[in-house]
Amino acid sequence: MKTLGIMQPYFFPYIGYYQLINAVDKFVLLDDVNFIKKGWINRNYILVNGKPNLFTIPLRKASQNKMINEIEIDNESGWSVKFLKTLTTSYKNAGFFKQTIKITEELLKADYELISDLIYCSIIKIKNYLGIETEIIRSSSVYNSKDLKGQDRILDICLKEKAERYINAINGKSLYSKEVFLGNGVEIKFIKTNKISYSSEQAVCGRSLSFLDMLMHCSVPEINEMLFKYELE
Repeated sequence: MKTLGIMQPYFFPYIGYYQLINAVDKFVLLDDVNFIKKGWINRNYILVNGKPNLFTIPLRKASQNKMINEIEIDNESGWSVKFLKTLTTSYKNAGFFKQTIKITEELLKADYELISDLIYCSIIKIKNYLGIETEIIRSSSVYNSKDLKGQDRILDICLKEKAERYINAINGKSLYSKEVFLGNGVEIKFIKTNKISYSSEQAVCGRSLSFLDMLMHCSVPEINEMLFKYELE
């Protein structure tokens, strides 16, 4: 059963995003849809002094009238140097700090101009680090269907990929009709992350954090085990 996952690009999102990538045969990064301000494309939470702290990648002339793959990063702000310093100060005593900071440094030293390029490369780096074999592609490079919206767009991609099953994040449950998908020969499931805890203040902070926090505190085998801690509804 060929299984497909589709999500907008997010920078080091929470573990559920990577669980979805790991659960499918092909993952489509939906980068030719409208950018959403104050969403999770360019920001997330890490722990600073034991408390959730929101980091944000600064953007240039970001607008909801632009596609995600048109949004530029404001690299002149020096944000990457500041971000690496914050990570170092906050996580230098974490068990897997050296491995994680190396991945992050290698990623950020490239000074990507577009946020979609930075996120795509971050996902590929994490995929390779964890040994995930899922194929990852960008919607802007393949489908030429950006005029379609919502469910119609997702279903169109599924049909073009000849997918037999489509898995979506659990918060999209109200957006899609199982009957419509089944009527087109596609089973639809929703992935729900089970409760996960690990050796980090994350366990008590009460907030879902960037995947960076887990990378800092957990080994590859530990993370790979947690990638399967979900249910399909």
